[in-house]
Amino acid sequence: MNNFIELSNLTKTFIANKNIKVLKRINFKFKLGKIYSLMGPSGSGKSTLLNLISLIDKPSSGLIKFKKKQINFNNNKENDLFRANNIGIIYQQDNLLSDFTALENVYLSSLAAGNNKDDAKIKAENFLKIVGLSHRVDHYPNELSGGEKQRVSIARALINEPKIILADEPTGSLDKKTSIEIFSLLKKQVNPKRLIIFATHNRFFANKSDCLLEIVDGNIKSTNVRV
Repeated sequence: MNNFIELSNLTKTFIANKNIKVLKRINFKFKLGKIYSLMGPSGSGKSTLLNLISLIDKPSSGLIKFKKKQINFNNNKENDLFRANNIGIIYQQDNLLSDFTALENVYLSSLAAGNNKDDAKIKAENFLKIVGLSHRVDHYPNELSGGEKQRVSIARALINEPKIILADEPTGSLDKKTSIEIFSLLKKQVNPKRLIIFATHNRFFANKSDCLLEIVDGNIKSTNVRV
């Protein structure tokens, strides 16, 4: 009913000395209003799957549909614009621009979506307030703790009010206390018009999702599905 992302026979093969098929004919539907965890050992394809859903990478075969519309992976300009307006991405390493303040790092994402600079600054200030960093807007990444940098990353992912948030090991480089704080903040961002998919090695966090997805032999096995 509220399926927003549909993966159909999605396959990804990397060509090196020999072809390595990382993802094998994946079929899955993601619903709005849910948080999904993605587990699997290193090299299982978690990041690869997130990169495909974010339209950063292209599948070797198969389809991805958003709102029942099939993605044309040859239309880079349209896909870049769709990503900017509909997908927020949070990385394990914050990927913040070192020469820009927290405020600038956040509002630049709004500019990328075509928004006015003054409006983007106001929105950035608001989202930094939401993640508890009103006192850090003028600080540079090297002046922030690991947890603070991830909060900036969350604000940056939220500023365009995306339908989809993709998080790749968002707590992987943080201590336990900070990890719990960041995960709690991330989970609060789910709403009836948004879904979150996060990759993790931490089963404690994975079990708190609505649906735990494990990549087994290149395919998805869903476990703790909650209606």
